[in-house]
Amino acid sequence: MRVHLTRIGSDDIKEGDMIAYDYPLLGVFWSMMIFFLWVAWIVLLFRVFADIFRAHDMGGWAKALWSIFVIVLPFLGVFIYLIVNGKAMGERAAADAQQQQQALDTYVRQTAGTASSADELAKLATLHDNGTLTDAEFAAQKAKLLDA
Repeated sequence: MRVHLTRIGSDDIKEGDMIAYDYPLLGVFWSMMIFFLWVAWIVLLFRVFADIFRAHDMGGWAKALWSIFVIVLPFLGVFIYLIVNGKAMGERAAADAQQQQQALDTYVRQTAGTASSADELAKLATLHDNGTLTDAEFAAQKAKLLDA
């Protein structure tokens, strides 16, 4: 049985070519799901490799063997690594996140310069005692600091 296609204004459509309505909606959803799972697996593969080399409790030979296992049998290797080291992988990720948060907090505190009024007054007094500030300058800066 041959189907005769009428031309819709395009010279590219020929007999036997697949047009958009020949691909069922569930086929589109299935293709999207397979693509999403493939991308998720690739992300998981990179996370496993990062965790293999980030783990301080594993020796060099263990890291090499896990890497070879994940390269030779990727699906099985990743899933077995997650089963064996999943808890430790999560603990390492949480510890790294906490360490990064502490580093950020320290940086923000240093950058923001959260000096108190008492610290500023002590600095002004030191400058006044060294002779860097005159009595009038010291009094003006002290009044300005106390009014703020």
